[in-house]
Order: sequence, then structure tokens, then C-alpha cells
Amino acid sequence: MKGVIFNILEEMVIEKCGMMAWNDILETLGQDGIYTAGKSYPDDKLFALVGEVSARLELPAEAVVGAFGEFLFDQLARRYPVFLETQPTLKDFLKSIDSVIHVEVRKLYESPDLPSIICHEPDEHTLVMEYRSPRQLCLLAEGLIRGAASRYNEAIEMTHPVCTHQGADHCDLIIRFTEQAA
Repeated sequence: MKGVIFNILEEMVIEKCGMMAWNDILETLGQDGIYTAGKSYPDDKLFALVGEVSARLELPAEAVVGAFGEFLFDQLARRYPVFLETQPTLKDFLKSIDSVIHVEVRKLYESPDLPSIICHEPDEHTLVMEYRSPRQLCLLAEGLIRGAASRYNEAIEMTHPVCTHQGADHCDLIIRFTEQAA
């Protein structure tokens, strides 16, 4: 996992819980908390951090991962606004993830180990995102999608009927576009 993800998790924890909580988490896990944005770190380090955040907040890890996805989207959008500027709608943005955004991320970072996302449009109001990743971070993807919907001010309904956590070889994230958010 790239250091930028660790950096943004740190920002979220500090914003929500304070610097002392972040330092306590690092101390508990025996991590130094120094992450260079472009450097890769073992996934286990990130998963341990999320687990400790979950335990301290007494929230299910799934809730923490989803909330982190929303926060992550906002922070990535601030760091890389060009990806949003070229996509006028949420649907356009989501359809560009694998073919545009992931291509550009591969230019920025060496070996980013990104998921594969294939989009299908069964009708004009629905997008099915087929998500494949050995990391099985589909809940993070859900949070990222909710964060994107908020950023684009579009209301969506999302379901996740097929999931690797239930033995499938991929996840299907079905996004139904309803109307603009209030």
C-alpha cells in the first residue's frame, strides 16, 4: 500500500480523534508513523492501523473502512483535482477510474497494485462496477464511491450483491443514480 494512503488515514484519525489518539495507536502497534507518500508499505501495517482505530472507536472495522473511503476520496480530490475537472458527472468519473485514473496513478507511483474495475451500464440510470482485487477492499471502494457522490453532489443508491468476502471471485458494486443531492 502506498504511503499516501497511510498519510490520509493519519489525517482522518487526527481530525476525528486528535494527535494523541494517533500517537497512542502507533505506540500500541509499534509503528513509527513515518510514511513517504510514494513508497510502498506492507498491507498488514495498514490493516493493523484500521483494526486499532476500530477497536478504539468501538466500531466495526467495516464501518471504519467505509468512513475512511469517504474521507480518502475527499483528500485525493484535493490533491489531484484534475481527475474531477475532466469528468462532468459522477457516472463519467466512475467509468474513468480504470481506464484513465489508474493509468495516471501508475505514472505517478511505481507498482501501485491497483484493483481492476470494469464498468457495465445495464440502463441509463445504473452502473455496475466489477471490482477485483486480492486485497478485498470493496468496502473501501464503497466509501470512495460515496465520497465521489458527495463531491459531485449526486444522490445514489448502492448495492453490493456479489462479494469476495462471501466466496465470489469479484465484487459487483451496483450504483443507481437517482438525482442531485440536497
